[in-house]
Formats: sequence, C-alpha cells, structure tokens
Amino acid sequence: MSDTAITSQLNQPIALSYRSAFMLILKRDVTLAFRHKDDIINPILFFIIVITLFPLGIGPEANTLSRIAPGIIWVAALLSTLLSLDRLFKSDYNDGSLEQMLLSPHPIFILVLAKIVAHWLLTGLPLIFIAPLLAVLLHLNENSYGALMITLLLGTPILSLIGAIGVALTVGIKKGGVLLSLLVLPLYIPVLIFATSAIDTAAMNLPFTGQLAIIAALFFSTLTLAPFAVSSALKVSTN
Repeated sequence: MSDTAITSQLNQPIALSYRSAFMLILKRDVTLAFRHKDDIINPILFFIIVITLFPLGIGPEANTLSRIAPGIIWVAALLSTLLSLDRLFKSDYNDGSLEQMLLSPHPIFILVLAKIVAHWLLTGLPLIFIAPLLAVLLHLNENSYGALMITLLLGTPILSLIGAIGVALTVGIKKGGVLLSLLVLPLYIPVLIFATSAIDTAAMNLPFTGQLAIIAALFFSTLTLAPFAVSSALKVSTN
C-alpha cells in the first residue's frame, strides 16, 4: 500500500478506528522496512560484529569474558538500537508523510506508538533471539541466560521509546546523529546499569527481582509517557 493511500485512509476518522489506524501504520512501517532490508540487517550485523570482536581483542580467557559478558551484550544492544533510530521518522519527514500523519484526525500518540512498536519488532526483537547464541562466545554463566532474556525483553522497548523522543526532537536537523546520541545516551544509562546488574546477580545464583522491578517500572513509565512526548516534539520540530 502506498503512502498516499495510507494517509488518505488516516484522514477518514469514521472509516478507521483507533486500532485500525494503529495496525495500518504498523503494517506500513514493517512493509517499508522489508523493502529496504539494509535498515534491518545493518543493526543486527553491527550487534554481531561488536560481540564477536571482543573475544578476539581481549583474548579467549573464559573467566574474563564471563565477567564482562553482560556489559558487552547490553552495550552492543544499546548501540545497535541507536544506529537504527534515524530511520524512525526521518524518511517520513523527507517525503511529507509525517506532516500528513500530524494532520490526521486520529490521536498522534497512537500513530507514534505504532511506529515505535514497528521499530522494536524490526530491531529489538531480533537482538533478543540472537543474544543467547552470541553469549556462548562470551562464556556467559549458565545461570544468567534467563536474566539476559528477561532484561532484553523489558529493556529493548525502553531503548526504542526513549530513542523516539530524541529522534522527534532532531528530525528537522540535517546530520543530527551526534546531537541524537548526546540526547539519548544519558537516558539509556539506568537501563544499562540495572540490566547488567540483574545478569551479574543471576550469575551468583541470587534473586534479581529488584533489578527487574526497576526495569519494568521504567518500561511502563516510558510506554505511558513517551508517545505523548514524541507527539509534542514532532509538532515542535515540524513547525
């Protein structure tokens, strides 16, 4: 379905419910991403390359790699997500689709949330499936695999939600990648700290529910607030 057909449907509030508008944007973004497969493959390749280079650079010592494995995996996931953020709104801004979405009678936060979910499905979800396989190269403690999966499942959506705010603020700036990194990276630090702490705690066979509770609180708070913040930032950036 073309962008023109999609925006024309969005401008018919009676024909489309909020759920239908959400699914329309979600399917559109996923379809466009599969037409430009580089946008999907590049972050995944970056994630794989970063993790596989560490055993070569540090050495094959199992104890050393096992100790730093949680940090390596999470830093690689963070940077991979950051690498893929630029496509979230930039192409829509350049071809005028974003302006049409902002003019739609549907609530902007619903359309924004659909785009963020599509970004996570294309970037965060593949990392969750690949991470346990790459963790073997880093000799991750066998008790830590459950914590790794749970923290990635809760944490990667936070990266997409927070990153969307930064992208919305810089969408109208040419070559705003450096500014985006400066805006977003400090906000990623709490997720990085508590996720790696949970994995390290699991390696010692201790309960890590406290760290998971904090990550879950961050997830629900960003899920609730980020779409509204992105909507406001887009209105400011496109005016």
